[in-house]
Amino acid sequence: MDEFRNALTDSREGTILLIEVTPNAKKTRFPSGYNAWRKSIGCQIREPPVEGKANLAIVKLLAGFFSLPADRIRILSGANTSQKKILLAGMDIDSVLEILNRS
Repeated sequence: MDEFRNALTDSREGTILLIEVTPNAKKTRFPSGYNAWRKSIGCQIREPPVEGKANLAIVKLLAGFFSLPADRIRILSGANTSQKKILLAGMDIDSVLEILNRS
């Protein structure tokens, strides 16, 4: 989906991904749609947003999805909100987009 490109930004360290998280979902799923207004990719997780559980689940989910070690996934902003900027360290936009388009 070409819209995904609008949720990605290039940085010196890798690619920054904008996601919109729905905690307490019935099932964990990424990507779970695209919000054109916010230019963010949906992310549903089963964990609650309590004591960092949701953020840990997001890092684990994205690490598996993009085949990256968890230490290369960093929440840059939005740790306490549903709108998050995530750094995928060492990945370029084209690689991220290719993986997203396979889903």
